[in-house]
Amino acid sequence: MTRRVADWTARAAAWAVAGASIAVLLVIIGQIVIRGLPGFRLSFLVTAPHGIKMEGGVFPMIVASSFLTLLTLLIVGPVGIGAAVYLAEFAGDNRLTRLVRFAADTLAGVPSIVFGLFGLAFFVYFLQMGYSILAGALTLSMMVLPTMLRVSEEAIRAVPASYREGSLGLGATRWQTTLRVVLPAAMPAMATALILSVGRAFGETAAVLYTAGMTPSTPLLPLEGGRTLTVHLYLLATTGYIDPAYRVALVLLAVILSFNLLAGWLMARFRRRFVA
Repeated sequence: MTRRVADWTARAAAWAVAGASIAVLLVIIGQIVIRGLPGFRLSFLVTAPHGIKMEGGVFPMIVASSFLTLLTLLIVGPVGIGAAVYLAEFAGDNRLTRLVRFAADTLAGVPSIVFGLFGLAFFVYFLQMGYSILAGALTLSMMVLPTMLRVSEEAIRAVPASYREGSLGLGATRWQTTLRVVLPAAMPAMATALILSVGRAFGETAAVLYTAGMTPSTPLLPLEGGRTLTVHLYLLATTGYIDPAYRVALVLLAVILSFNLLAGWLMARFRRRFVA
């Protein structure tokens, strides 16, 4: 086999795999749009469900999902970025740091239902938080923190050493260099990781089903329970209300797509600024 034939074969295989992935994605999106759009109304977003058939809208679920996501963001952001800064800039390569990285990589692959059961046992029952938004946010934070930590650490390590050397050469301390030079340079990539982590938390079902509860009311305080969009979708689908389930799926699809577009925009900005 000549080099030209091998190159053509590899390109054809890559295009075939990419085309198959795009086709599957378009089929899924098309199915959701075709089934969910005909009965979709603006009132669906601003009213609460009612009746045996769960008629009405999903306003309490939107509030619960947003509240849960915001709390998760407030927990994961400072903890993940702070831990990443310590591991990348201040901690040496020793047995403890290698253990932390190994634990983060291992936890990133644990199924979400395992986190849900842990949250149920620890936050809901042991700490007596009950089924609440706070218990769900803490559980989701544990689930997405490993990914946030490792991606943020790699983003900080990717900042050129010349940035640090120039800042230190001008008389700045190591902490000033990290705060004013390294973090701004790594922030677009870390923001992308944070947005993708929050997107995963927004679309999670198993972890919040056992911690945030299924109450179809609007939560106003962290210790109140609530039903997220994903849990509501699960309940609709399992009880046979398919058309409302597709409408909820359409709302979820729009939100997750927004998260991914925002992450892509930040990553493109990062490449233009620091790679080109």
